[in-house]
Amino acid sequence: MNQTFYPHTEKRKLYVAQPGSHKPVTRPVPAEQKKTGTVQSILNNGALKASLLTLTIGGFSIGMTEFMMMGVLPDVAKSLAISIPSAGNLISIYALGVVIGAPLMVGLAGHFPPKKVLMSLMLLFALFNGLFAIAPNYSTLLLARLFSGLPHGAFFGMGAVVASKLAEPGREARAVSMMFAGLTLANIIGVPLGTYIGHNLSWRLSFALIAIVSLVAAGSIKKWLPFIAPAPNEGFKKSLSVLHQKDFWLIIGISAIGTGGLFAWISYIAPMMTEVAGFDGNSITAIMIIAGVGMAVGNFLGGRLADRFSPLKTTSLLLLTMVCVLLLVALLAPFKIAALVMTFVTGAVAFAVIAPMQMLMINAAKKAEMLASASLQASSNIGNALGAFLGGLPLIAGFGYTSPLYVGAALALTGFVFCMALAKLEKNPA
Repeated sequence: MNQTFYPHTEKRKLYVAQPGSHKPVTRPVPAEQKKTGTVQSILNNGALKASLLTLTIGGFSIGMTEFMMMGVLPDVAKSLAISIPSAGNLISIYALGVVIGAPLMVGLAGHFPPKKVLMSLMLLFALFNGLFAIAPNYSTLLLARLFSGLPHGAFFGMGAVVASKLAEPGREARAVSMMFAGLTLANIIGVPLGTYIGHNLSWRLSFALIAIVSLVAAGSIKKWLPFIAPAPNEGFKKSLSVLHQKDFWLIIGISAIGTGGLFAWISYIAPMMTEVAGFDGNSITAIMIIAGVGMAVGNFLGGRLADRFSPLKTTSLLLLTMVCVLLLVALLAPFKIAALVMTFVTGAVAFAVIAPMQMLMINAAKKAEMLASASLQASSNIGNALGAFLGGLPLIAGFGYTSPLYVGAALALTGFVFCMALAKLEKNPA
């Protein structure tokens, strides 16, 4: 007998469909759900924002871990007496952990209630960041960094599905954007704060701070996130059937290649702003905050656009806009004011695509939403590596610091082409 929840009804009750009847009848709420809180009670109590805030806090701690390493890289290298490239491996191995952990951890935990899984992922995140903060040598740091990447994709993948289930009909994408707001807030507040602590006190304290934030996230999930029953356990092997869907791979291509445009831009923003725009090196922190504010604005805008139109239309439009924006950045980079304005605009457009793309995957992968959503997070980290690598090739060849922007525009355009292929597939499924 299947439970069906209708969030649009006025009384927001839990219904059970009776055999041979189309009339829903109420039934008592199980004791476990009464104890931990349920979707309908969360909504009745007006605490929906608090439940989504738990996911925001988790995203904040993950955002700090992912992006703060770039800021404290010289401090880590100096303290361990290693080269900057060797310290840079700590960035790459984290991305590897994300790619490995996203499908693996969802597969292992798929039959457990999402609330328990999300809380456990945050506790693991706290543990491995804490170990990173006290690791005595480079080898231990690499291991701790690899393992700290494992919960990343699973948390965002499962969190996106949970956020969409908590939302009222027609507001799913903006609920998902609430979780990803943690990433943007990390770039505005957490990363600059952690970088300052790393420069002036110790980078180890910066990662200890992340461990503390992760514990706060785990506690907030326990307190405020409602109980949601796990999906019917059809087995991880059966969930892998999503890999046979053409639309799944097209969406992965949109994420892995299209979002590479963002990373081709942001990976080399510092030398572009100092060497081309003429800013002082001390201005980079403020410039990154401007980019972060743009990302925050774009994140919420993208969620609203996807709810109003459709995830595919919104993703297509934003990727095409990204192509134009990156070309404009290359043209306007020598002019300081214009360069600052375009930093905000580029951050906004780049992050606006995240929530629509996540909803695109959730809608396409029925009965395998958790695995597919987590896989999308893994593919975005491929986009991270791809954008940075390909964006660096023209620099190695001797071209100027605006040259990565043209590579980014090409990657975003490729993502748009994948969107067009997906639209054609939806019109002609077979």
